[in-house]
Formats: sequence, structure tokens, C-alpha cells
Amino acid sequence: MRVSVVGATGYSGVELLRLLLAHPEIELSKVVSHSSSGQRLSGVFPHLSGIIDDVLDGVNAEQLAEHSDLIFTATPAGVSHQLVPQWMEMGVPVIDLSGDFRLKDSGLYKTWYKKETAEEKWLQQAVYGLTEWYREAVAKAKWLSNPGCYPTCTLLGLAPLIEGGWIDPRSIVVDAKSGVSGAGRSVGLGTHFSEVNENLKAYKVGVHQHIPEIEQVLAEKLGEHVPITFTTHLIPITRGMMCTIVAQVVKQNASSESLHEAFRQFYEGEPFVRVRPLGRYPATKEVMGSNYCDIGMLFDDRTGRVTVVSVIDNLGKGAAGQAVQNMNVMMGWDERLGLMDTPLYP
Repeated sequence: MRVSVVGATGYSGVELLRLLLAHPEIELSKVVSHSSSGQRLSGVFPHLSGIIDDVLDGVNAEQLAEHSDLIFTATPAGVSHQLVPQWMEMGVPVIDLSGDFRLKDSGLYKTWYKKETAEEKWLQQAVYGLTEWYREAVAKAKWLSNPGCYPTCTLLGLAPLIEGGWIDPRSIVVDAKSGVSGAGRSVGLGTHFSEVNENLKAYKVGVHQHIPEIEQVLAEKLGEHVPITFTTHLIPITRGMMCTIVAQVVKQNASSESLHEAFRQFYEGEPFVRVRPLGRYPATKEVMGSNYCDIGMLFDDRTGRVTVVSVIDNLGKGAAGQAVQNMNVMMGWDERLGLMDTPLYP
């Protein structure tokens, strides 16, 4: 299948290229970057020398449609909504890794992202691609919005608790930490080495754009809007994400064993979610370079709260890996194709 990548010089875009090159069903057709068009990709990313030496194309919607059976867009927020509707009208399937189509309310998008997005009709048509929770819809999708990294890590940690009615959703508190690659490749003081190295800082407290995305999914599952407390932190690693989730348990006679069994049953047969043995908790290094989400949990009978620790590679399961997983489901292929690399360790 001929696949093109728009936004190939961002971190998510280049990770997507790495995965697609190893995919047995994929022919890489067009590699596109508006900011670097006319340059060789191997000049932008020397590690791709002798692997992809293509000259980067600029964005030409009609030409891309002609040469593609599916298009990935890994563009900054506020860009893909100008392109995707054109491909939808041409009948070309799209998987969008940006945030432009995740929120169903354009006014909500403008409030949180401070940008304009697509018309409501396009927002409503986009399938939200959290594979483990929306697999049936993903399988039928022609147009898919890939979840953000923080929502993926958080929602996979919450899913068994929400589906099983274990917790009071109004008590959810999330302490989230991400490596610097989550901020993208653009130069900025906030991600300058001297600012990040040997440092830990909270950012976008209470105003992170992924908050309404998480709340939107929870509202769909619960039938009502439930605000959560969600705090993000930047940590001095390149890639990796950890979400520590705390919530009040409402079921009587809950225990660590019963909650662990609920997680084990919920994710049984899922190829990319690994529930740790009771009493063991995952670390970011243990999923780096992979599409895995690893989860550990504990019920504290002293407080009546459950603590869930969820980790992903923000560029893998949090972006490119999940996008390829969704493509596999959309095409009816083995969900694991191109994604079974062992995590990099140490």
C-alpha cells in the first residue's frame, strides 16, 4: 500500500518513517515537509543517510492524493485542518497525528489551542483512535484522529476503572510527566538544554490542551462531563511519559487483588498493553522505542484510593506507534505488523 507522510521532519513524523520502513505491507510514496521542502531528508536527519535520501516535497494536496492510498499528517496544531478535508472529498483515507480533529467542538478547540480548526461536520466525522477502547470504530474508519500522548497514557490507565465502575470519576487526579521530545523539534527557551537538564518543572498547569481531550472521552463513557485535575511536568529525558493516576474507589470490599484482576481481564489479549504483576510498577525506560503501554496499580485500604502508574514512549504509543497500530486495524491486517520491536534497553 502506498503511504505518504506529511510533516516528516518533526519528531513524530520521523518516528513514523522509522516504523513504516519496517512494515511489510507498506511502500513509502511521498515524504513531505513544508518547512524543509527541496532539501534531502538525509540532510535534515543524517541518521537516515542511505536509507531515505529522498528530496522532501512541499504540500500539494492533489498530487499527494494521486500517489497515496493513505496519508499520515504529523503537522503542528492548526495546519492539518486545512488539508484533511480536501483528501476526504477525494476519498483518500487519512490518519492525523495533530490535535486538529480530536475535539468535537470547534469552540473548545479555539479556547484550549488558541487556533482555528475545521468545520463541525469534519470534526464529527473523525474517529478517535484510542485503539484499545475504540477498536470497532477504528476498523470501519476512513478518517481517523490519533490521540495525544498524555490522553493515551492517562485513558489507558483509567479505562478498566471507568468501565468497571470502580471509582468516583470526580476524584481523578493525574500527575503527568513527559520527556522533552513531547514539545516537538522547534527551538524554544523552555526546551533549551541548560533549562531542562538537571531540572524538573510543572508547565501549563490547569490549561494543558490535552485536558479537554481526556474529559471528552470520559464524558462519552460516563454520560456526563466530569472535570479532572491534571498537572503536566517536563522531565530531563528525551522520550518517555509517566502518568500517576489517583482516584477514590467506590466499590465495597475492593482490594489490590480485585483491582489487579480487573485490569488483567480488561487488557487480556491486547498486544500492546502489559499489566505488571501486583506490587511491581513500570518505568519509562522499559517501553522506550516501542508501542507498549505498561501499567501497575495499588489499592490503599488506608485511604480508599487506587493509584495507577501508566508509562508509554510519547513518540511510540503516544504518537507514531499508535498511528501505525490504527492503520493496521483499519486495513484489517494483524494489529502487530511493523510494531513488534523489543523496547530499547538500557
